[in-house]
Amino acid sequence: MAATYLTRSGETAGVEWLPLDVRRREDVDALIGVFRPEAVINAAFRQTDWASTAMGAVNVALAVSAAGGRLVHVSSDAVFSGAAIRYDETCVPDPITPYGAAKAAAETAVNAIAATAVIARTSLIIGDGDSPHEALVHSLATARARGMLFTDDVRCPVHVVDLAAALLELAASEYHGVHHVAGADAVSRYEPRAPASL
Repeated sequence: MAATYLTRSGETAGVEWLPLDVRRREDVDALIGVFRPEAVINAAFRQTDWASTAMGAVNVALAVSAAGGRLVHVSSDAVFSGAAIRYDETCVPDPITPYGAAKAAAETAVNAIAATAVIARTSLIIGDGDSPHEALVHSLATARARGMLFTDDVRCPVHVVDLAAALLELAASEYHGVHHVAGADAVSRYEPRAPASL
């Protein structure tokens, strides 16, 4: 098993950590060409970098397709504006942020390049208290930081372990197309509970 990184490798034992900049198509082609993996999970993104988030997805999809592999592309609920109360897999993206637009463009490209790929739209990813989202809320709640939260931002948080398990399950499955992979409970960072939504 191999994993890639842009600036620093992970620490998981038994994994070969390889440097890769998904913005460089020739590097992606070379790495995929050498490994010829059965499945690739593309979770690469940079919040403010169109090239990494959108073009990187194009480069990965092209390389994986050329090698005959299976692609699971990780997308986001940021492809939606939030104007609707509920979103399902058939809803057309209507992003309002540059990041959401880059993710929507990546979805379109992946779908066009690799018809058998899975696009896994996820929501707010949490961990064991150390995610940026959790740190922000804890800092505000304990008055260690000053700031404000949206009062109408409803998300379905998913634990990183559950998300990883779902992505591996999708990689081994026959599923294709868009799938929403998020937590079961819709919550607000402002209030403890909120109506159901992605």
